[in-house]
Amino acid sequence: MPNFVLDLGKQVTTYGVTTVYGEQQDVDGIRVIPVALAWSGFGGASDDSGSVGGGGGGYAIPVGAYVRRGDDLRFEPNVVSLLAVGIPFLWVAGRALSRVIRALKK
Repeated sequence: MPNFVLDLGKQVTTYGVTTVYGEQQDVDGIRVIPVALAWSGFGGASDDSGSVGGGGGGYAIPVGAYVRRGDDLRFEPNVVSLLAVGIPFLWVAGRALSRVIRALKK
């Protein structure tokens, strides 16, 4: 019976900072370091008959980049990604807030 959990653990040892910060790119004398929001999950199980199974997945959203021009370093957000994440978040927060206010009025 292969121990897939140990194999999976060996494969994700570099998972971390290198996942959310990309490699530095130099474009016309400007240094760019891409930044993302990433998360993942893994799971596995086995039964008494020796059957094993597992799975996992991950997701990453590019949120922007650090840009260095000379001595100036600043973060430039990816507006499309921020809107794609921000609009649903604001909608859910607004719905929750309206329900809390409605419950407090009763």
